[in-house]
Amino acid sequence: MQGASRHSLIAARDRVDAITADPAPDALRRLSGELFAVVHLLAGQARLRRLVSDPAVEGADRSGLLIDLLGDRVSERAREVVDVLVRSAWSRPGDLVDAMDELAAHVLFGAEEKDDALDEVEDELFRFGRILDREPRLRSALTDRSAPEANRQALLDDLLADKVRPATATLVSEVVLHPRGRTIDRGLEEYGRLAAALRERLVARVRTVVPLTDDQQQRLADGLAAELGHRVHLNVEIDTELVGGITVRVGDELYDGSVAHRIALVRRLMAG
Repeated sequence: MQGASRHSLIAARDRVDAITADPAPDALRRLSGELFAVVHLLAGQARLRRLVSDPAVEGADRSGLLIDLLGDRVSERAREVVDVLVRSAWSRPGDLVDAMDELAAHVLFGAEEKDDALDEVEDELFRFGRILDREPRLRSALTDRSAPEANRQALLDDLLADKVRPATATLVSEVVLHPRGRTIDRGLEEYGRLAAALRERLVARVRTVVPLTDDQQQRLADGLAAELGHRVHLNVEIDTELVGGITVRVGDELYDGSVAHRIALVRRLMAG
């Protein structure tokens, strides 16, 4: 998201933070669900999506059209958030949908933060992605667009029921059942980034041969924070292919301290 859309999203997030500052966690979860429902509506209706993001139409008229269509199916607070978003300027219709999806997740993360459960949700999203890495048949079943949505939802329910927080199940369902061009990996990673951003943290993906102790993880997080100037949340996975050492990826930056990397480097030097 670039240009006008990026500026609109930042301004809309500030307004939404003001709107959602006081409600209790359960109220925020209901609001998030309403916003995700609007995302599904706009994603499935191309003509409506174009109409409510058309810069040639007055913002008040665009907002009125969508709010009238939603009617009493959403709360007053949801209508207020929709109004903020639809009145804003978007570079392309899809940016409005992406922004609403991001703010729906942002509101949900706000509820989890109030319940001191945001770390748990971040970890569960990461672990689900790693499960799919190890289970290609499961990934294929979840991404099979020829399978009825109800079947894939039932599979998700079996996988996640009573094993993760409801917020995690909601977000996994979004990326699996409503991908909008996203891969599951990309969707989970983006939601993880948004969760970390709520507390101005970066996400570091750590690969290691052996589990890190709590003390080792804390020292690594502190070192990365000092290096990067932000608090860092670690997502740690075991990878025996490294042979030894660890790798740390933060965004596009890779810190490779693995034995496998050193061996490959020596081989290249010898070959040269």
